[in-house]
Parts: sequence; structure tokens; C-alpha cells
Amino acid sequence: MSRVNVMKPWLGEAEVDAVAEVIRSGWIAQGPRVAAFEEAFATRMQAEHAVAVSSCTTGLHLALVVAGVGPGDEVVVPSFSFIATANAVAYVGATPVFADVDPVTGNLTAETVEAVVTSRTKAVVAVDQGGVPLDFVPLRALLDPREIVVVEDAACAAGSTYRGRPVGAGADIAAWSFHPRKILTTGEGGMVTTAHADWAQRARRLREHAMSVSAADRHVSAVPVAEEYLEVGFNYRMTDIQAAVGLVQLTRLDEAVARRRELAQSYRDAFADVPGLRCVQDPPDGTTNVQSFWVELDPTFPMTRDELLAHLAERDVSARRGIMAAHRQPAYAGMRHAPLPVTERLTDSTLILPVFHEMTADETRRVVDAVLDAARVAV
Repeated sequence: MSRVNVMKPWLGEAEVDAVAEVIRSGWIAQGPRVAAFEEAFATRMQAEHAVAVSSCTTGLHLALVVAGVGPGDEVVVPSFSFIATANAVAYVGATPVFADVDPVTGNLTAETVEAVVTSRTKAVVAVDQGGVPLDFVPLRALLDPREIVVVEDAACAAGSTYRGRPVGAGADIAAWSFHPRKILTTGEGGMVTTAHADWAQRARRLREHAMSVSAADRHVSAVPVAEEYLEVGFNYRMTDIQAAVGLVQLTRLDEAVARRRELAQSYRDAFADVPGLRCVQDPPDGTTNVQSFWVELDPTFPMTRDELLAHLAERDVSARRGIMAAHRQPAYAGMRHAPLPVTERLTDSTLILPVFHEMTADETRRVVDAVLDAARVAV
């Protein structure tokens, strides 16, 4: 019996053909496909500007740089997130300050952020965790009067919605991931979207060593161009090969989200009457793309989270621990933070079940049966 994977990227012949076309063109570095992908992504996400980068982590780094965050500043982040969220703050020399999250969505709230904001707070990095859209309006209502920038970490959220619009549409600046575990993938890669033209312009320069003239513009110039390097920049470029894949993936985003939401509902229906097990749901003001389908176990469930993971593995079902707690990692040992009881509970009691576009009815049934078998185990 083959293993049921926790995730598989949805890639096909259209992506193969798109990559082959780029290779035949002879232009494989950052070029016309990147520009086309930026334009298409901005349109799809209702963003004013989009800047393609090498990863969401580099996108978060650039977002903080162009927002003016630096040494001496504090940036509020959730500990309940992949380590890159906090790392991006460290890259700019600022101090990450960990805040707790909502027990249902796993996202920062205005209340959890307000508990840790100080006079040194320059920005908040708010995550749409696992694709669940955060409640953005109350957060902006708290932070805008204090002139605190909100950077939306939308790494997992392509295809999620908030108040009828794509996630990130109301953000000053947002960062996105196209890692293979994401619904929209380019292998590696990311995007920065922003409403600020000056931030987008600077991000474009910084991703390319802060050159005054882009490599693409130099290439098409009829005369040699002597570029200048206006500040210390980075090499955060996306290739045309990646962008070509992204353009195809973007056309299938709605279909991919619909399929994942269908699979998620089948899980919710199957587990509706299981004591001690809670499934992730849509929040009141949005819809999730089901980037990850996670469940929380309470003490009445017959197994601990780790015991359930082992039980699933024995049945060739690949699952994963839930979202990590960054404040528990050695890299951030001793970092000041508020009490994080919800973060620690969710980190210890959640797991991610398999969801991917081409998941079969038999694979879904195997996952459901394995979890229901665990729920019937005698205490």
C-alpha cells in the first residue's frame, strides 16, 4: 500500500511546456516572464504593485527594509509561525517580540498585539496562518493611529479571502511564498505586494543589488549603460523559469482552492462527532484556501498528538506536527515575550492532515478511517 503524502504539488504538462518555452527563448534569468507574473499576480490579488523575489523570507526582509524598520526597533510577531517570520525581523537588526494568538484561528489579534506593543514598536508582522485569513481591520484600527506598519505574512494564503477580497488586498505591504508546499508553487520563490509605489520601486532595486538600472533594461539598451549601486542591496531575484511556472499555476488557483475546500469539508463531516477533536474552520469574515488542514486534540481524545502521528504513520498516512512555536527554538532562547499559553497549547496539540489536489477518494478514506480508529481506542 502506498503512503498517503501530507502534500503534493499540483504540476502538469502545462508547466513543463512553459518551462521549455523559456529555455528555448534563451532568456532564463529575471526577465519578461517575471514582469508578466508580477502583473498577473498583482491583478489577481487586487494589489497596486507586485515585486517577484527568490522566497517569501527574502520578501519579508525587503518589506521590513522598505518600511523603514531597523536596529533599535521592535517588531511584534507571532511565535506560532514558521521560524522565517521572526528571522526576517532579525535580518534588519530589529528585535522580534512574540505575541500570543487566537485559540481558534491561530492568528494574531488586536488584543494579543496590544498586550506587547511599546513605544519602540515599529511594525507588526501578521501571519495568515495555514491560509486562515487574519482579522485585519481591527488590527489596523489599533496600529494605524500609532503609525505602526503592518506587514502581512501571506506566505500560505494565496486564494484565501477576507471580507470579500483576496487576502493582502488591504495591506500596506505583504509577502507571499511559492514554496513546493504552497498551493501556488514555482519551486522556490516569493512575491511582495504593496500599495506604495516608492516601496515597490525600492524593493525592485534592492532585490537586484540596488542597481540604478535593472539587468533587463541594460540588456535591451542600444548603448552600454554604466549602472550605479545606490545602497547595499541583495540578490533576491526570481528567474523566468520560475515565473513561467507561476503564470500557469496562477490560472489554476481558483480550481486548486475549490478542490482543497472540498477535501477539508469531507474531513469536517467525518470528524464532526469525534469527541476531543476540533477541525480548523473558516473565520467569520473570510475563507481559507486550506493550505494546511489542521486539527486540535484536547485531553478527552484517547491519544496525544504525538501518539496519533505514530498511529497514522503505522497506517502509511503521512501527517505533520502543527505549527511550531518559534520562542521555544534555541535561536530565540531568552527573547522577551508575553505569556504565550495559546501558542504553546496549539503547538503541542495540533497536527496537519494530508490535503492535496489529486488526493483520491481511497486516500481520503484511509486518512479518515485511521483517525476514527484512533478515536475509538480505549483510554
